[in-house]
Amino acid sequence: MGLITGLLTLPLAPVRGTIWVAEQLAAEAERELREETSVRRRLAEAERQFDLGALTVEEYEAIEDELLEQLEEEA
Repeated sequence: MGLITGLLTLPLAPVRGTIWVAEQLAAEAERELREETSVRRRLAEAERQFDLGALTVEEYEAIEDELLEQLEEEA
């Protein structure tokens, strides 16, 4: 950006800063949503494996406890 362009667009700096902050907030919200969805998906998969008999009660409960702790930490 040249000197003249920089001077002419200087009044727009607060707007650009606000847009940048909004983009960062949106990206963080999407990341948190993906993580929560991923934990819920893994919990559903563990439940399915338990229903199929691939996991014992102890294994299922251990996985469930770990995933529920992760959900609580994210909240």
